[in-house]
Amino acid sequence: MIILQVQMTVAAEEREAFLAKSMALLSATQAEEGNISYQLFENVSTPGKFVMLEEWQDEQAIDMHNQSEHFTGFFAYARQVLVEPVKINRLNE
Repeated sequence: MIILQVQMTVAAEEREAFLAKSMALLSATQAEEGNISYQLFENVSTPGKFVMLEEWQDEQAIDMHNQSEHFTGFFAYARQVLVEPVKINRLNE
């Protein structure tokens, strides 16, 4: 299993749109073969700071996800509204 922690900070005025687009991404991703878990959390002390916790069966599942239409569309949007670079922590079980 591979675990990814993806940290994102969104512009305050884009928070609601980001949440809406994230829900569509979550739904589509959770249905993917090889996805074990895919969840989004927001820091309660700092609105707009999010972490996506992802659990994947293997590297192939991540590669397929990264090429999916729902991910590429979301990522193109996110790049426009993030106010800090994305930080990714990878944990291998």
